[in-house]
Amino acid sequence: MTGPEIERQRGAGDPDHFQRLWTPHRMAYIKGEKPADDSDACPFDVMPSLPDEQGLILARGTHVYALLNLYPYNSGHLMVVPYRHVPDYTDLSGEEVAELGAFTQDAMRAVRKASGAHGFNIGMNQGSVAGAGIAAHLHQHVVPRWGGDTNFMPVVGQTKVLPELLGETRALLAAAWKEVAEAPRP
Repeated sequence: MTGPEIERQRGAGDPDHFQRLWTPHRMAYIKGEKPADDSDACPFDVMPSLPDEQGLILARGTHVYALLNLYPYNSGHLMVVPYRHVPDYTDLSGEEVAELGAFTQDAMRAVRKASGAHGFNIGMNQGSVAGAGIAAHLHQHVVPRWGGDTNFMPVVGQTKVLPELLGETRALLAAAWKEVAEAPRP
């Protein structure tokens, strides 16, 4: 067997000069498969019952909490989630809306403090047709961005390169969040 035939056998396709970053753990997410525990429970209902480190929780409030995204677009990608299981922004009470907004501000401050983010993508996907992965439980994404943070990996390699493990990011952001939450507000 020649070199190109070996490469095809190993699943790399036609040989080229690129290295491959294999992320097979993401296939379950891409296929929409359930977590390994096979539970029908909503992950946003389960996470608050776990210790913060295990649930990737950064901060807890009265009506909402913040946690890291298990499948981040960028390092520090987090979500603000109401404890109450509601699908739509219009279902939130005034108190929930206010705390969701305050947590979003604290999220931005904490990420800027911890990693110097230059900007953010902030938003909600309302309904599965709008791209919500978990449409039944409202959640707001806070995705930090940096000048020059775009590269060829997502386009060519369909892979995001994250510089640290989620647990390390959680510890860093949780510490920064505590500091900004205790600081005087404008």
